[in-house]
Amino acid sequence: MRFLVPSLLLILAAMSIPSEADAQQARAQTRAALTPIRYTLTFPAPHTHYIEVEAQVPTDRHPVVELDMAVWTPGSYLVREYARNVEQVTAESGGKSLGITKTLKNRWRIETGGAPEIVVRYRVYGREMTVRTNFVDADFALLNGAPTFLTLAGDRGPRPHEVTLQLPANWKTSISSLPDAPGGAAHRYRAPDYDTLVDSPIVAGNPAIYTFTVQGVPHFIVNAGEGGIWDGQKTVDDVKKIVETIAGFWGTVPYEKYVFFNLITEANGGLEHKNACTLMTSRWKARTRRGYVDWITLVSHEFFHAWNVKRLRPAELGPFDYDRENPTRSLWVAEGLTSYYGDLLAARAGVISRDEYLGELASLIAELQSTPGRLSMPVEDASFDAWIRYYRPDENSPNVSISYYTKGAVVGFLLDIEIRRATNSGKSLDDVMRLAWQRYSGPRGFTPDEFRSLVSEVAGQDLGAWLQQALASTTELDYSNVSWLGLRIRNDSPPTARPWLGLTLTGAAPTLKNDGGRLVVAQVRRGSPAYDAGVNVDDEILAIDDYRVRPEGWEARLDAYRPGDRVRLLVARRERISPIDVAFVPEPARVTRIEPDQAADAASRERLATWLKP
Repeated sequence: MRFLVPSLLLILAAMSIPSEADAQQARAQTRAALTPIRYTLTFPAPHTHYIEVEAQVPTDRHPVVELDMAVWTPGSYLVREYARNVEQVTAESGGKSLGITKTLKNRWRIETGGAPEIVVRYRVYGREMTVRTNFVDADFALLNGAPTFLTLAGDRGPRPHEVTLQLPANWKTSISSLPDAPGGAAHRYRAPDYDTLVDSPIVAGNPAIYTFTVQGVPHFIVNAGEGGIWDGQKTVDDVKKIVETIAGFWGTVPYEKYVFFNLITEANGGLEHKNACTLMTSRWKARTRRGYVDWITLVSHEFFHAWNVKRLRPAELGPFDYDRENPTRSLWVAEGLTSYYGDLLAARAGVISRDEYLGELASLIAELQSTPGRLSMPVEDASFDAWIRYYRPDENSPNVSISYYTKGAVVGFLLDIEIRRATNSGKSLDDVMRLAWQRYSGPRGFTPDEFRSLVSEVAGQDLGAWLQQALASTTELDYSNVSWLGLRIRNDSPPTARPWLGLTLTGAAPTLKNDGGRLVVAQVRRGSPAYDAGVNVDDEILAIDDYRVRPEGWEARLDAYRPGDRVRLLVARRERISPIDVAFVPEPARVTRIEPDQAADAASRERLATWLKP
């Protein structure tokens, strides 16, 4: 009887709890019962960069409704104040103007007079060429949901949102990851809720569109701006290999269609969405191998996000509060591990070579180990402070902070080795990610402690202390175990004993930025001779040892000195001339490459091959 009672309780509980299918049906019925918000977007003069929006907004006969606009967009963790680009908000019902008052930076209060539906009109200015904003000109439009659509404040439930585009005469195409609206009309889309609307960009114009199918699911590559230079068809095979490899990694395709928006606009960046990603690149990138590797690994990174972060997410990243920051300590998982796997899976897919992949990994380690902020800020803190630091860097940022992309990726690499060692190659970080998907890809997400526990569970031993040191401290990471994988890290000194001060200068190599012919300090690295001597950002260097030095002569002048030499810099600071005594030191050694260790035993070489195998 001791076992019968719990069993009976479980049976009764199962009978009383609706199934997921029942829940989906209930949500669908709720959506069907709610009147959608219907938007019509026009571009009467696209060369002026404006979108004209008309929104038919149901009121449920409330005498007052409030509309608001998101202040940030998912995947880009900064409050961007999109409402600053909204103009001329008006409202009417039956041809009669309604009272409207702006009550907050992103909110408008409208007196409806009890009308069941009101019409709201406004203009949006869009000329910011980034993946997270709007851009409109005579050639095309990129529309993101957060900076475009006003919606009912506080109404974040399953209300549908329909979007209709009326295109200029010379634009023939629009495409979105949104489903087409019922009825089959062109340029008309329907989001089941506001979250989907915000997370589904639209591109309109005359882009080149390529399609392929993986596991029966259609995928689209949308190239805006090929210009006869970017060979779109050539990239299709490699993108398809990426999709096949990543879908195989996870063992599932969780969407009904997926769109790669590839905007060839001489900009850069990438942003993930639930069923799409937006990329910005240069048309010349595909013309060099180095540029192409940058682009195809970006594709891999953003596509991996369709699982990791869009569906398997930190608990803090949903449901979203679009009015303020949503901080989390788990961006090392969401972004850092995505950076690790974006490159690794590109290698497993065969679109980059083993050596190219190891080069990408070496660059990450070199960036981490040359950033003084790694000794000041743990990666979990860098994640939590993303909203106030990562997207607002200044000249002191490398001294006090670290990128959760970079350190997260390096931690992922070392953690992968740690798990493989602990299980004698029986398990890996791959298994952690797949088990996390099984447990936490539902609506709640995972907490930091849950993810850490999952790592130890897969490893078969407690890795809590390892994770605590890697994630929550500033202790240097231990790279010694890379030899277990048959690799070695080369940490080389420069070929000549170059003198070093720890300065970045705006007028000299390697930045080559013109600052009116002046040699100006742009950054001073903490712990460097210049930092300790008191050289400041914005100091103009006039002379070394009383002899004038010009930007074009800086590098040659350094060749006249050796580490250990003491010199006097003459600087102009806020128009006052001052001397600063400083001593050169040797240029620090840097990680130059990760490579297979020729002395590795057969077991290590086999482990290396297995790690890179799909």
